Amino acid sequence: MMAAVPFWALLALGGAWAATALWVQFPQARVPVLAGFALALAAVVWARLATDWGWAGLGLLALAVAGWYLSLTPRQDRDWAPDVAHIVRGEVAGNIVHLQNVRAFRWSGAHETSHEAWISRSVDLSKLTGADMITSVWDNPDIAHLLVSFRFRDAPPLTFSVEIRREKGESFSPIGGFFRQFELSLIAAEEADIVQWRAVQRAEEVRLYPLKLTPRQLRQVFLRYVELGNALNTAPRWYNTLTSNCTTVVWQLSKVLTPDLPLDPGLLLSGRLPEYLDRFDALAGGGTLEEKRDRALISDRARAMPEGADFPTWIRGG
Repeated sequence: MMAAVPFWALLALGGAWAATALWVQFPQARVPVLAGFALALAAVVWARLATDWGWAGLGLLALAVAGWYLSLTPRQDRDWAPDVAHIVRGEVAGNIVHLQNVRAFRWSGAHETSHEAWISRSVDLSKLTGADMITSVWDNPDIAHLLVSFRFRDAPPLTFSVEIRREKGESFSPIGGFFRQFELSLIAAEEADIVQWRAVQRAEEVRLYPLKLTPRQLRQVFLRYVELGNALNTAPRWYNTLTSNCTTVVWQLSKVLTPDLPLDPGLLLSGRLPEYLDRFDALAGGGTLEEKRDRALISDRARAMPEGADFPTWIRGG
């Protein structure tokens, strides 16, 4: 009797995993695809109960599902949603970085734009003055989207955001993120686009935390973002809700500063990332973490911004 336990456990767990993957990957044909898979499972059950070929049937089904799943490859040529239609790319020439595909949208609603533009921009790394971590919470305070904004002397900030690359009509799904539904995207954008949109039109709770980084560290992290954008333009990658998301990718980029930067639950519960960084004294400003959280809140101020004000200056109290 006990010898049968591994078989039925593998069949149940593997069947649930495969059924979920098929459900995600075949949204227009879920009924026939899942019905076919149910017949295959029934055949394996019959082989177990009526013959000695149960393990062989389970193995063949597992190989078929694994072969199909591993054949799924990320692509560049899908019909992308407008806000993720392009991934930033950059060319470095000494201190000057020439960037293409910088997003400069203006939003009239959570899903509507009043102006769409992708622009080119050149930045001088010798004029980097600081960086801010921006967290944006839309529901569960333990889950936040993470952005990093770089400040320049005599130039507006530039924000990087690791995101899912949605097709037109798609919306984010954490389950889909586990099963190769989305490619990984790196967006470079103006703060008046990507930060204002989350704080105002999407009415999310947005906080801006100045970071403690040396000029050398600022340059290194900025260049790692450029390298990531270039790499994604060359070879697309899958987004993964657990292992390759907005927080874990930034953690990987930050290891250039501290190679032994440890893993932490804050990397999974991204809303707790400020607590994680504060333990390493990476958040600028004095006081307790709670005081830093209070100072970091910018969404209310963003919604009160008068017409004609400069968004990056306004949210920083200028």
